[in-house]
Amino acid sequence: METKKVAIVGYSRIPFARINTAYADLDNQELLEAALNGLISKYRLQGKLLGEVAGGAVIKHISESNLIRESVMNTSLDPATPACDLQQACDTGIEAAVYIGNKIALGQIESGIACGVEAMSNIPFESAPRLRKALLKANKEKSAFGKLKQLLTPKLKDWMPIPYKGQEPKTGLVMGGHTEITAKYYEISREEQDELTLKSHQNMAKAYDEGFFDDMIIPAFGLDKDNNLRRDTSIEKLSQLKPAFDKENGTLTAGNSTPFTDGASAVLMGSEEWANANGLPILAYVTFSEVAGIEYVENKHNLLLAPVFAADRMLRKAGMSLEDFDYYEIHEAFAAQVLATIKIWENDDLAKKFGLEKALGKIDRDKLNVKGGSLAVAHPFAATGGRIIGTLAKLLHEKRSGKGFISICAARGQGVTMILEK
Repeated sequence: METKKVAIVGYSRIPFARINTAYADLDNQELLEAALNGLISKYRLQGKLLGEVAGGAVIKHISESNLIRESVMNTSLDPATPACDLQQACDTGIEAAVYIGNKIALGQIESGIACGVEAMSNIPFESAPRLRKALLKANKEKSAFGKLKQLLTPKLKDWMPIPYKGQEPKTGLVMGGHTEITAKYYEISREEQDELTLKSHQNMAKAYDEGFFDDMIIPAFGLDKDNNLRRDTSIEKLSQLKPAFDKENGTLTAGNSTPFTDGASAVLMGSEEWANANGLPILAYVTFSEVAGIEYVENKHNLLLAPVFAADRMLRKAGMSLEDFDYYEIHEAFAAQVLATIKIWENDDLAKKFGLEKALGKIDRDKLNVKGGSLAVAHPFAATGGRIIGTLAKLLHEKRSGKGFISICAARGQGVTMILEK
C-alpha cells in the first residue's frame, strides 16, 4: 500500500500566559476554542467537514472527558467533524500530530487538526480518599439524615483540598527535582544553563521585533503577546536568582526552568491533494517521528532524557545524522535537560552508555531554537508541541527548503522526536 505525504498547511495559537495572569479565570475549553477559531478564520475553514481533530490537555477536570469534541462543536467547523482526546504528558501536541498524520498517510482521512491546551490556572484539586468515599456514599443515601451521617465521617483535615504538585508517583520528585539530579550527574553548570536561557529570550525578542509571530499568534482575552518573555534579562540578573529545587547546592532556578503556563495551539494538516484543492500552502512535510520511554526510577537523573533513544531510532530510519538539519527545535523544559540531552547525543562515550552505537552528531547552536524556546515563551504542557511544529514549519516555508528536527521530553520518562522537511 502506497502511503500519502503528510503536509503541515497551517498553524495558530493564542499567546501563552504565566499561571494566574491573563487567563486566570478561563478553562481548557475556552482557551482551546480560541486557538481553533483562530485557525478556522485564518484558513477559511468555516462549515468544512474535516477528517478529524485530535489533541488534549495533560490536566483536565472530570467534566472535560470529551474536551476536543466539545470544543469542536463550539466552533464553525461542520459539526459532523469527529474529535479525539489524547494525552501523553508534554508529548501530547506532537503525538496528536502523529495520530492525524498517520491517518492521512494511510488514506483514512484527507485533513485534520492536531491541537493541545493547558489551563494550569484552573486545574482541579484532589480530595482526600476518606472524603471522596464519604461523598460517594452520601450520594447513594436517600434520606437527608443518611447523607448527613456520611458527611460527618471525614475528619476536618480531610476537607482540605490537595493542590497539584506535579510529582512523579514512582519517585515522589517533581520534574525540577529530577532535573537537578540530571544537572549534577551530567555536570551541567549553572553558567551554561543561564546562557541558554538568555539566548532563548534574546531570540524570541528578536523574532517579535521582526514580526515573525504576527501571523502565528491570535490575540485572545486581552492578551496579544506571550507574557513570559523578559526582554531585560541578562546573565547578571539570571545569576542572582536563588536555586528553586535544591536550595543549598542547586543550579536550577526560576529563570532557567519553565513556569506553569496557560495556552493553546492548533496545527492544520492534510494530504497534498486536499491542500491544493482548498488553495492552502504546503509549509512542510512530516517525514519521520519516533516516541521512546526510559527507566528513571532507579536512574533518577534520566527522567527527561528519553529523546536520546527517540532521536537515535528516528535518525537511523531516516538515514540521517544529527548534523543534517537546518533548524533544531528542542523543547526547553529546563535548560539543564536540553544541555544534558545534547551532551549525550554529541559524546561517543555517553551515547554508548545509553546503548547507542556512537554519538548522533553535532548541533550547530546558531540553528537551535532560533525564534526562542520554552524558557522564553513558557510551557503550557499539551500546547507546546503545536507551537513548535508551527514555528518550524514556518521557518522551512520561508527558507523554501530544508530539514528541521524536533525533540520534546515528557513526564513519566517519555520523549518524542519528529522531522519536518520542505
